[in-house]
Amino acid sequence: MYIIIVGAGDIGTPLVDIATRSGNEVVVIERDEERADRLAGAYDCLILNADATIKKTLEDAGADRADAIISTTDQDATNIMICLLANELEIPTVVSVVHNPEHMPLFRRIGANTMRNPEEVIAEHLYRAVVRPSIVDYMRIGDEAEVFEITVDDGAPIAGRTLQEAATDGILPDDVLVVAIERDGRDQPVTPQGNTLVEAGDLVTVYSASGVTADVVEVFRHEPDRP
Repeated sequence: MYIIIVGAGDIGTPLVDIATRSGNEVVVIERDEERADRLAGAYDCLILNADATIKKTLEDAGADRADAIISTTDQDATNIMICLLANELEIPTVVSVVHNPEHMPLFRRIGANTMRNPEEVIAEHLYRAVVRPSIVDYMRIGDEAEVFEITVDDGAPIAGRTLQEAATDGILPDDVLVVAIERDGRDQPVTPQGNTLVEAGDLVTVYSASGVTADVVEVFRHEPDRP
């Protein structure tokens, strides 16, 4: 892929690393001369020390043959302008970081794929690591729904039951779906069916319409009686 990355800061620099190591043709636009020089010395890609809110800069970066542009600056106004220019130049995929959640609808209206404030995402992950240490990973979908991974405890309510049994017995709520199961000894994840048996030690990927609540987590965990 031919990818234009705008910004070489805390988000842009790791992104350049990933994109170049994955074999993509990458062009980076960075206004700060020192950052641009530092990046040029570290990566084998074209670095433009220029303003990406100017249409000609995007044209010089190869917008006419770009497959995607990713804007990672720390200013939503700058990112919005870049997205608008990218749309005008008909770049197929436009992606941007969004720092202020109130601006998310605006980015969506102009057709940009978005990622909310990375610092907020990290903070939320750290908080979840304390509040829900059993959760391996999770992703929010919309306002409430979440997809998360959790290992099934020996003695958990769902352990030793099929998904159909768990649903019939009221153990698995109606708005919770087990969408994948990783099991020791299998190279590929198990695609869950109604007769799929959930075993202790399984790493399950779960969709919950109401999010990662305590009631949902308890389905997969064994909480010993406390004195």
